[in-house]
Amino acid sequence: MLASGSGTNLQTLIDDPDVKGHIACVVSDKPSALALERARQGGIPAEVVSWGKHGSRELFSIALADVVEKHGGKGVILAGFMRILSKPFVDRFPGRVINIHPSLLPSFPGRRAVEDALSHGVKVSGVTVHFVDEQVDHGPIIAQRAVPVRSDDTVETLHARVQEEEYQLYPEVVRAFVDGRLGLVDGKVVWD
Repeated sequence: MLASGSGTNLQTLIDDPDVKGHIACVVSDKPSALALERARQGGIPAEVVSWGKHGSRELFSIALADVVEKHGGKGVILAGFMRILSKPFVDRFPGRVINIHPSLLPSFPGRRAVEDALSHGVKVSGVTVHFVDEQVDHGPIIAQRAVPVRSDDTVETLHARVQEEEYQLYPEVVRAFVDGRLGLVDGKVVWD
């Protein structure tokens, strides 16, 4: 698992008994990430691969992949990981890197998804779980859930409701992935 921040999505996965045993390690790009402490408290190895110690995105991505493989990771779940992974990382785990994003992709990719949705006046936002490719918030979509946008929503209120859906959807998807019921075949999502 890769995480950069507080690790709330990570915690939902740690709390799921069908998922926790499959978490080989948690890796963060930030030594202060609360996600690392959540992992340690859950008895899961936690490591830092610092962005600043690598000369490029490619070298950083290779170092991340090395740590995941060192711990026996066969796939990668992004749980609030705020760095773009390069092609060498994605190529090491083909069809086995999953991300969650707080919008209905392909609308509003990037860090400001909830804010962008509100500023564009959408009536429905949501959450997307997708396989990762080399592009930002791109790749075959696994699942989506809609969240209505209320007229009095702020970034904080809408984001809180989107997160509620994330906390339900992500464990469902990750359970299917670790059980071998979810995969990517010829660029298409296959989910039994």
